[in-house]
Amino acid sequence: MTVRAFLTRSLWLAPLALSLVFVAGVLAWVRANGIEEQELQRQTLISDALSTEVQLRSRIDEELQQLRLIATGLAGRTPSTAVLEAHPEVNAGLRRLWLSVTWLDSRNRVLAEVPGRSSANRYEDGLSLHLTAPVAPDGVLVVRYAPALLLKHGVPWWLARKYDLQLVDSADQVIASSTESPLRAAQGPRPSYRVALTGPLRASPLAEATLADAALELTLREPLPDGVRPLAWVLAAGFLPAIAVASWLLRRQMRRVQRAEIAGRTEAAWRRSMEDSALVGLRARDLDGRLLYVNRTLCDMVGLSAEQLVGLLPPMPYWPPDTLDEVAERNRRVLAGDAPRDGYESRWLHSSGRLLDVMVYESPLVDAGGRQIGWMGSIIDITERKRLAERERREVETLAHNARLTMLGEVASTLAHELNQPLTAIASYNAGISNSLAKLGVQDELVLGALQRLGQQAEHAGRIVARIREFLTRREPRHERCDLNDVVTAALDLLRRDCQRRGIALDVVLAPGTPAVQADAVLIEQVVINLVRNAADALQARESARQITVASRVVGEFVRLDVRDNGPGLQGRRIEQLCAPFYTTKIEGMGMGLAICRSIIEAHHGVLDAEEAAGGGALFSFSLPLTPELSHA
Repeated sequence: MTVRAFLTRSLWLAPLALSLVFVAGVLAWVRANGIEEQELQRQTLISDALSTEVQLRSRIDEELQQLRLIATGLAGRTPSTAVLEAHPEVNAGLRRLWLSVTWLDSRNRVLAEVPGRSSANRYEDGLSLHLTAPVAPDGVLVVRYAPALLLKHGVPWWLARKYDLQLVDSADQVIASSTESPLRAAQGPRPSYRVALTGPLRASPLAEATLADAALELTLREPLPDGVRPLAWVLAAGFLPAIAVASWLLRRQMRRVQRAEIAGRTEAAWRRSMEDSALVGLRARDLDGRLLYVNRTLCDMVGLSAEQLVGLLPPMPYWPPDTLDEVAERNRRVLAGDAPRDGYESRWLHSSGRLLDVMVYESPLVDAGGRQIGWMGSIIDITERKRLAERERREVETLAHNARLTMLGEVASTLAHELNQPLTAIASYNAGISNSLAKLGVQDELVLGALQRLGQQAEHAGRIVARIREFLTRREPRHERCDLNDVVTAALDLLRRDCQRRGIALDVVLAPGTPAVQADAVLIEQVVINLVRNAADALQARESARQITVASRVVGEFVRLDVRDNGPGLQGRRIEQLCAPFYTTKIEGMGMGLAICRSIIEAHHGVLDAEEAAGGGALFSFSLPLTPELSHA
């Protein structure tokens, strides 16, 4: 057998050999260091004593700091036992090492105390020390604690197991001990070390009386025996198996932790991705309304980043300033638990100044223990939905108006058709009577003049009906060269007698030499008649001095006609409202007169307008262009 083969087959002995070498080295090291053990033990004792003294002093400082925080929190409150019992830090202190907490006034009278004097405590019989802290405005808070509890809770467990700890005074009297009996056990000489205690130790709460020359004494419980300790053999013999098992267990635990971390990061990333991808804005608030979380959709909705929103308290920057009080009141109701189950509609303000309508749904936000810690809100932007609904409503109204206009046009067209036959008959009968009188030789000028005017008016009425019928059947107006002053004069001749009957003074101021316009004289005449009649109807509310003024003038490339009255005026109404279909201020009106007049004027490329007249009353006017292109329209 070669040397290489032997080494290969005996390779499994290498760990055992290394273990034996390691154990031998450990035993030799323990034996060699046995001599130095005592000195090292003493140095350790001194170090532990100093460390314990620092920890006790630090613990006393911490307790005093807690007492001062409690005193600060109680400043200004009415002293009572219930207030002390309800304070969480007081209860925590009593569970630690405090025996009692007493609230004194400036005269050292007891105002409140927990626990009561009837409460029993096995540390009550021993010596107790005190800590004090002032309570504004004129009180003082006194904590009584047992030095034995201070040793029990202020010293690490491994030091308490290793040493016997005692607090002694300058007369070598035991103040407190970590053992059940404060008497020192007579087990022969044992290593010990005493270190002086400094810090806020107080013997009396009502004076600056302190414990003089108090010291902490540490006594080693079990001094190490001479020679190699059996524990060293056990540790050395079990080192390798223990380290192997420990390494295997640690490796398995680290793999579990790594898998859990990967799963946690994956779940958090997945949840965050889902929240940011949602089309609904999400926000989490605590019970005070402070924003704890917002998703990306909500940030985009208000135009602010999550860093700008998280941590904010009401009022929020996306609340409109003009409705701040209303939104704040609704927010208080929601935080009080009165959020509507079906959500509520609100209006928010984008950072760019754009208003948006949102639907907010609030639900309680609970933690893993089932306790409500705030409110979770889901916000949906309904601005576009409301805009579409409003547009749909307007389209429905427009369709309804168009339907009524169409129906009215059909009725008017039918009426014009039916009136055409009676008017033709009237004209025929009038012509027959005139011919018969001529054959009979009747020369009465009054009768013949009346028959002539009757025929003219019948023809004129026929032309009006024909033109209205053509207009209602959507034919273009018949544009002819005409003088606007003549058209106005003819229209006023028909209305003059009616105005006289109503007691209305009709003033006509027509500019001479007004250029002719291309227009349908019959339709323009109907517009003038309608405007004058409307003015006459408005003057019925006036008892006297009723007046209508009709004036024409040339304004640039337009000829303008004004119809002014001294009635009640427009009363804040604008021309768009007055010319709306089916809108009327008359009891028996149909609301179509001004609408038709506006359509006629706009068909002539003109403008119909209305305004309050100077000195009271209303001023209606229309303008017609003087350009010759209208003849080809």
